[in-house]
Amino acid sequence: MALSGISRVRRQLPTSPWLFAAPGLLVTGAFILYPFLSTLVNAFTDRRTLIPGEFVGLANFRELLQDDMFWTGLRNSTLYVLGVVPPLVVLPLLLALLVQKNIPGITFFRSAFYTPVVASIVVVGLIWVWLLDDRGLVNALLETAGAGRVGFLSDQWLLLLSAMAVTVWKGLGYYMIIYLAALGNVPRELHEAAAVDGAGAIRRFMTVTVPAVRSTMVLVGALSSVAAFKVFSEVYLLAGPSGGPAGEDTTLVMLVQRTGTGLTGRVGYASAISVVVFVVTVALMLLVLRADRKEES
Repeated sequence: MALSGISRVRRQLPTSPWLFAAPGLLVTGAFILYPFLSTLVNAFTDRRTLIPGEFVGLANFRELLQDDMFWTGLRNSTLYVLGVVPPLVVLPLLLALLVQKNIPGITFFRSAFYTPVVASIVVVGLIWVWLLDDRGLVNALLETAGAGRVGFLSDQWLLLLSAMAVTVWKGLGYYMIIYLAALGNVPRELHEAAAVDGAGAIRRFMTVTVPAVRSTMVLVGALSSVAAFKVFSEVYLLAGPSGGPAGEDTTLVMLVQRTGTGLTGRVGYASAISVVVFVVTVALMLLVLRADRKEES
């Protein structure tokens, strides 16, 4: 009986891991894999919200090349990456170096820097709209100081820069935590040796800290690049559904939302834009990783 019980357990063992993994696999398949494959298929059809659609080949992608709004969205998304990624790579590292020190009251500043990360993006967006509106607090202070009002939310480029500032402000605390984990692995002996050699704070930062956390900087650069290229909430909340003046601040993800939703939404065309967004984000990650490997070699 004992031997038969052991053999029965052995026969069941190969399937046991799959039973534990099944819930996660089902969720992944239902909410990640299936939507991805469905989007990929729809990109080659003329499907609409209430109409299944038919296969049209590359017609959606050819239309993209002639769509001025697509090029506007691509321009804004690219500019967003260029404007957001450098600050999100450098500033959180400086904040991490600051809050890493064990001084009285530093816990308050750690919490304060991380608070925007856990705050709702809708609440954050409304706060910044209230601050930057033509009749908002910032313009009221400028007018009190004798300067004219600034159209932060009515000028095409100022609106985009304002959205970038919101993204940087909200993401500082998140990437700061990542850097704190990396800085904890930097040996103190390296800083002490550099200090003995007469290196100042800036030189120690450039010769000890930066090389030690370079892989983390690459990770932050990759994560922030993908997030910046797929930006939606910040621009949507500040610019509105129209995408700013004449839609000139529309990003690619906003274009997907505007094109593919509603009773007459062009799901096939929106899926084609989504495929382009996916390809570009993968390309961004590969470029960052390739640059890192080239620097290592």
